[in-house]
Amino acid sequence: MTDTFGNSKSPRAESKPRVGYLLSRYPAISHTFFLREVVGLRKLGLPIAVASINPPDRPVVALSDEEWAEAEATYYVKGGGLVSSAARVLTIAIEHPLVALRGFAAVLRLGKGAFGDLFLLAYLAEAILVGAWMRRRGLTHLHVHFSGPVATVGLITAEAWRVPWSVTLHGPDEFFDESRFLLREKLLSAKRVFAISDFTASQILRIAPEAAGRLALSRLGVELGKLEEIREAAGRDGKAGRPFCFVCTARLVPIKGHRILLEAFARVCGSVAEGGAKPRLVLIGDGPERAALTELAGRLGIGGDVTWLGALPHVETLWQVARGDAFVLASFGEGLPVSLMEAMALGVPCVSTYIAGIPELVQSEENGLLVPAGNLDRLTQALGRLLREETLRGELAREARATVEREYDLERNLSSLSSTMTAMCVDPDAAAAAVDGAGR
Repeated sequence: MTDTFGNSKSPRAESKPRVGYLLSRYPAISHTFFLREVVGLRKLGLPIAVASINPPDRPVVALSDEEWAEAEATYYVKGGGLVSSAARVLTIAIEHPLVALRGFAAVLRLGKGAFGDLFLLAYLAEAILVGAWMRRRGLTHLHVHFSGPVATVGLITAEAWRVPWSVTLHGPDEFFDESRFLLREKLLSAKRVFAISDFTASQILRIAPEAAGRLALSRLGVELGKLEEIREAAGRDGKAGRPFCFVCTARLVPIKGHRILLEAFARVCGSVAEGGAKPRLVLIGDGPERAALTELAGRLGIGGDVTWLGALPHVETLWQVARGDAFVLASFGEGLPVSLMEAMALGVPCVSTYIAGIPELVQSEENGLLVPAGNLDRLTQALGRLLREETLRGELAREARATVEREYDLERNLSSLSSTMTAMCVDPDAAAAAVDGAGR
């Protein structure tokens, strides 16, 4: 009996799934849920090895000990340099000509106005390297997060090396141009499709209703115990005598809605009675919009009321959120933001927008406030209410914490994901469908 790569294996080995995670960038400060998922699944006994297309988003000295350990164990697809990687791809293609031919056939089939042939050829090269890494590590299944270019590499890897694969979709970017992202092709190719929210699941069914039988809901979550410790420590630190503080955690890019947030915050500041204490706005995150946003804050007359902390390590970010009086995310496009879950778990009242999966997490007037995305008047009103109404803040915060405990406990959600992945990987139908000798 052989595995999907044509290696001999015993029936006993078949029952032990060995999963390769293919991620766009790992570790990444804006995707800490990658790390929590990988580490959490390993603790539950599911062997996970990670390949990352790109290196970590920070120098090694800026990584936490846990991130550094993960980086040390991760295979970086582009890590060998262009010349070395090209030589490696050529060597593998010569050793496994059928792999190269199947991969090239996939590129020809997918290249109808998608990312362009040159991009797809680059993805083919990466797919050849990823498949060879899987073969070296004895991995039997490939899993990918997000359905953009990294999933294109995953799709080509699956077709070239004839390995089963699965994908977790987040949204909403993938749904803006489903043809460019080859979404239908990916959804029909993947053995299992995971959606992080009901909204994401609905879009998957809209694009590929045939994938319904392979669709699974896999909600993200947060580490409640860790957040409770931070919450208690922040409470002991006290807030007496400080100005009211709104906190926002998001990359400084247009889709996150920072411009309208600054305008709404300026209005709230302007409504404070003369002599009254003006609130502050703390922005955590960095990105290409920073200079323009700083200039806008100055023009709005709130330059001295906004604190720009840049991108922070995860624990420090949580500490800053816990010390805040309200959390605001004025985004125009999200999947289901973990930053919002974390703020709710920390007992911080939240304001966000009616988009994508957010209303599944936040029920307006019950455990937070929601406003239409892009509506300046409604956002200003919501910020003003939280500033003025202490009782409302307390009620929203208590119910927010309870919501996260019920539905977004990471440990419980990962246990469910582990069971689904294990069943998926040891499915006898998958073994029967594997082609003996693939990779030769």
